[in-house]
Amino acid sequence: MERNKNKFNILPVQKLIFAFSSVILLGAIALTLPIASKTGECVSFIDALFTATSAVCVTGLVVVDTFNTYTIFGQIVIILLIQMGGLGIMTITTAVFLLFGKRITLKERLVLAEQYNMDNLQGMIKLTLGVLLVTLFFEACGTVILSFRFVPVYGLGTGIFYGIFHSISAFCNSGFDLMGNFGNYSSLVPFQNDPVMILTIGFLIIFGGIGFAVITDVFHSKKQKKVSLQTKCVLVTTAILLILGTVFFALAEWHNPKTLGNPDMSIPNKLVNAFFQSVTPRTAGYDAIGNVGLTMPSKFMTMILMFIGASPGSTGGGIKTTTFFVAMLFVYATFRGKTDYTIFKKRLLTRQVMRALTIILLAAMVVIIGAMLLMVFEQAQLAAGSFGLEDIMYDVISAFGTVGLTLGITPLLSLGSKLVLIIIMFIGRVGPLTIAIAIANKLSENKNMFHYPEDRMMIG
Repeated sequence: MERNKNKFNILPVQKLIFAFSSVILLGAIALTLPIASKTGECVSFIDALFTATSAVCVTGLVVVDTFNTYTIFGQIVIILLIQMGGLGIMTITTAVFLLFGKRITLKERLVLAEQYNMDNLQGMIKLTLGVLLVTLFFEACGTVILSFRFVPVYGLGTGIFYGIFHSISAFCNSGFDLMGNFGNYSSLVPFQNDPVMILTIGFLIIFGGIGFAVITDVFHSKKQKKVSLQTKCVLVTTAILLILGTVFFALAEWHNPKTLGNPDMSIPNKLVNAFFQSVTPRTAGYDAIGNVGLTMPSKFMTMILMFIGASPGSTGGGIKTTTFFVAMLFVYATFRGKTDYTIFKKRLLTRQVMRALTIILLAAMVVIIGAMLLMVFEQAQLAAGSFGLEDIMYDVISAFGTVGLTLGITPLLSLGSKLVLIIIMFIGRVGPLTIAIAIANKLSENKNMFHYPEDRMMIG
């Protein structure tokens, strides 16, 4: 009987997937209600499902404009879904349990560990409370600053609501906005010459994307007099990507009249927007200079940054900065003929390196298969020249990285393409390796402890 019972044990990763799926479905149902639509007519279920998935997976890709389609009720549903997706459903559940004095069981701690990409259960409840405090602090600060910018434009009540909405959306690395009164899908383009707005949202994105564990580690570093290896790797990789991205976009777009070359943009604002363009592909999805007008090199660089994404345990997606860092370390060690992977006077476990390479391979497979499916579903659009291969790749990578940037084709996609992007957004948020483990229904360590004889084959 015990053996049959174990067959139905649910792994933490499966519980996590079920939780995300349930919230997405409930959100989609809420967004199809007549009260959620400004026309009073029900939004189609596929469009509501796409919006709910994009919100919970903190992506920001939309098939209908948020402001012009949804009422205040619908907008509140969306921002609640973003908050749940950004914080993590298990984080909110744990907070409610703690509030009512309910004990957090071992199984719930395991799901929390899976959500935060943690290898051990030590300090899990303390980390959860830290996540809540960090989130409330940054979102409150963002709300205050952004409200000062929105209130003069929209009035007191609407301005404060806009401040709350965009502060939560930015910190959770979601690209949802309410700028539809300037035109459908305008994002932050109307505010590109407002450095306070751009920098506030930019830094909310950065802090939300470096990971809660990193923020708390840095906060406690004065007492500990040191930070963890993960914190060092995250901060170094993030800084390098931000600096290189800013320089690249400034050089590539400086004289492009469709973006930074806009004659109405001052030199300081050009630099601010070049910096923001290096920030937003890291899973945020806000557009301040008009991605449709980017040069081809800038589009390609944006795809690279979207694929890398944010950091583990954060509100963002992508393969993660630490995965990219470890992969580069592996390449460097291979070139030097080393079998040890050392950084900052620490040696990484080989299984961690293999995990990083596996994640990159799985992510590449998801992007390639997704792009191929979109090309199949959009053959007529491709043949008519409505959009090209780079437009499809841009949307697919954006969906996987839970970014939300697009070259304008998302609302034009067919039903099949929308379903593909929904699945890709879900995989990108939960993680390709997590999905693979859940489908396999087994842990990474093989219970059958036997080994086949070794052999060699030519590589490269």
